[in-house]
Amino acid sequence: MSETPKFTVIDRRKIKAEEEQESRPAAESKPLEAPLPAGPEAGQSSGPRLVVTEPRHETAPVEEAGAEAELELPPAPTAEESKEQKTAYDASAQRLDDLMRAQNPAMGAQPVIGFEHLVQQFYVSAMIQMGAGTQEGQRPRVDILGARSTIDLLGVLAEKTRGNLTESEDRALQTVLFEVRMAFLELTRMISLQAMQPPPPPPPGKR
Repeated sequence: MSETPKFTVIDRRKIKAEEEQESRPAAESKPLEAPLPAGPEAGQSSGPRLVVTEPRHETAPVEEAGAEAELELPPAPTAEESKEQKTAYDASAQRLDDLMRAQNPAMGAQPVIGFEHLVQQFYVSAMIQMGAGTQEGQRPRVDILGARSTIDLLGVLAEKTRGNLTESEDRALQTVLFEVRMAFLELTRMISLQAMQPPPPPPPGKR
């Protein structure tokens, strides 16, 4: 999968916001940090501290920023350019297959990539992000936010391809989407239960 290109959007309104920010007193522009819990153990807390910053009314709305980002996109390739690129890509992929078969004559032809492979790739990514495939004896590493993004991408895929899939493709997509959503519900339920449990008592000898 190719890396998503990054686009830089220059918001002219930020110039005015920066000038107003510089004109504020230092005490007003400094972020407000929430105080740590009182007690002798307060300074030893290793958890994150909540930092409350003042709202910036000058920030551009998401819709406007998205519209400006679309204006920064490069022009779409022409049909001829796309055709030439596809031809060059197929030739390059064929040379790669020939090179691999020369190194390993027993290797068969590579399977044709279809829609089912795309759905399977999303499924594997989501399950790994939710801790699946962890070796026995090791603590699962969970990326719950990444898993949610992957599941949302599957939902977008289902919405955008509605009515354009074969029966087999649609069944595979709906089944995978159901499975990953169920796994996400179970995982978030476990996380919620762990968050509700009281913290462990301090070690003996410490108050």
